[in-house]
Amino acid sequence: MLRALTDPRRLARPWKALRARSCASHGPAGPPEIQVRALAGADHGIAEILMNRPSACNALGNVLVNQLLEALAQLREDQQVRVLLFRSGVKGVFCAGADLKEREQMSEAEVGIFVQRLRGLMNEIAFPAPTIAAMDGFALGGGLELALACDLRVAASSAVMGLIETTRGLLPGAGGTQRLPRCIGVALAKELIFTGRRLNGAQAQALGLVNHTVLQNEDGNAAYHRARELAQEILPQAPIAVRLGKVAIDRGMEVDIASGMAIEGICYAQNIPTQDRLEGMAAFKEKRPPRFVGK
Repeated sequence: MLRALTDPRRLARPWKALRARSCASHGPAGPPEIQVRALAGADHGIAEILMNRPSACNALGNVLVNQLLEALAQLREDQQVRVLLFRSGVKGVFCAGADLKEREQMSEAEVGIFVQRLRGLMNEIAFPAPTIAAMDGFALGGGLELALACDLRVAASSAVMGLIETTRGLLPGAGGTQRLPRCIGVALAKELIFTGRRLNGAQAQALGLVNHTVLQNEDGNAAYHRARELAQEILPQAPIAVRLGKVAIDRGMEVDIASGMAIEGICYAQNIPTQDRLEGMAAFKEKRPPRFVGK
């Protein structure tokens, strides 16, 4: 399990570099392109994945995908994680999408295998706890697909995002054709994908693509700070109830309303025997803040 690495009140916080294991079918392990940390103090329960591949604007190549998959597998086992943030260590960039230079060296069969793994990564981002993408810069193609795989999205006003694959002779292949229409509606999703249009943060919020837009600051991390504030709002809530609420919404959106109500009922029943439900009722009766423990 990941542990808190430092007091979040300090400006300089160490990160845990994650080196993907070597895999014969995907090439040798490369240098760490992501870092992971769990916050401490009042922010205990927030984990962060920082993408840091400045030489390629965080483009999704084999190494970065391997390391993201490994980080998600490790974090999934840590029950202390209540919110997971995705952010960038490269100023002006969230994720530039798939690494097309790397893809040029692949055969058609290898391209198919890689895109399938990329889809698998986006599915793994459907994490048990809430996930938030902090987009402080470009989020194009697969970069936006990564953000769409998160539950919530926060963008800086200067961020630029779009599913631009049709401008490259491609189409979105890591969930964009499915998640974008579920996010903003079919007609708007078709318009954005057909045209390959790029949006700034304000335009994205107007369409409902992002939850919040904030003015960028001098450090280039305004979206991260707003995303962290959002995570801090989630932290005090009952973690099991939050996770079950996420399941009910995600599963319910795929079926008719009657089936969705049945899914909600199943999730609600699973929450009834929890200690947190009893704590919530007791805190309400005693007029005090609840102390949820995730049991």
